[in-house]
Amino acid sequence: MTPKATHVLPALLLLTLIALVGPAPSASADPPPEKLVHKLDVAREVYLELMEVPDRAAPKYLRDQARCIAVIPRLYKGAFGVGGRHGRGVLSCKSQKGVWSPPSFVELSGGSIGFQVGFQASDVVLFFMTEGSVLSLLETQIVLGGDASVAAGPAGRTAEATTDLKLKSEIYAYAKAKGFFAGVSIEGARLGPDRKSNRKYYGRGIPVKTILFDQRVPEVRPEARAFLAELP
Repeated sequence: MTPKATHVLPALLLLTLIALVGPAPSASADPPPEKLVHKLDVAREVYLELMEVPDRAAPKYLRDQARCIAVIPRLYKGAFGVGGRHGRGVLSCKSQKGVWSPPSFVELSGGSIGFQVGFQASDVVLFFMTEGSVLSLLETQIVLGGDASVAAGPAGRTAEATTDLKLKSEIYAYAKAKGFFAGVSIEGARLGPDRKSNRKYYGRGIPVKTILFDQRVPEVRPEARAFLAELP
């Protein structure tokens, strides 16, 4: 066998092997960390819990008009009364055609939740009524009540009948206390993208705009589809 043939033969064998088994799987094919899968499962449960009791639920009109919805399970506070707060959750935005985007992970920190004094953790749901109220998230974070107006969300059947059809606030907030949800003021809290979790979940870094507005990710996994299926 000539020296040239000894180099060509291994190359041919390698090409044949690739043709038979296909290329190596990309990083996005790897399963996401179990903690992030659990976060989506819990976010789905939290949103369903908000909808369960008609007398306490967010009005249907508000839910239907929302452009984006964020669910922050387990927003922890670091001190009694006044103190630091921090939690991680997920955010999805609705396209002009009514299709909810793949979830983007977010972080909520700071601020205060009036009636939550004495509680170690709470579940929070935010309804964004305008696309502009989310656009700042694409690069940095927004201050609720500063960069975007936020109000306690109306709740119950009475609110369904009396809600101002113009819904003047950009964001409406709900939090759980004493076992049920109610509209709550959450002024001063900072909401921003959790890029580290997005990178771990999707297998690579993806711009928040690509996830929420272009709706392009390597794969929409089962737990993400289950969460999105519950959104209005």
